[in-house]
Amino acid sequence: MENKHKNDSIKCTVKQCQHNMVTENYCSLGCICVGTHESNPTVPECTDCNSFLKRTGV
Repeated sequence: MENKHKNDSIKCTVKQCQHNMVTENYCSLGCICVGTHESNPTVPECTDCNSFLKRTGV
C-alpha cells in the first residue's frame, strides 16, 4: 500500500480515482492537470481532470 498524503489545496470527490484519499474528499497529488474534451468549453462539465487514474482492486 502506498503512503498517500492529503493535498489541502486539491479537493476531490472522485473515489474511483487512485489519487483520491477515500476517507476524505482530497487528492494526494502535488498538482493536477486540468483539460477539456471540447473545442470551445463554456461550462464546468466541459472540463476534465487529466490526472485521473482508475483505482484498481475496488
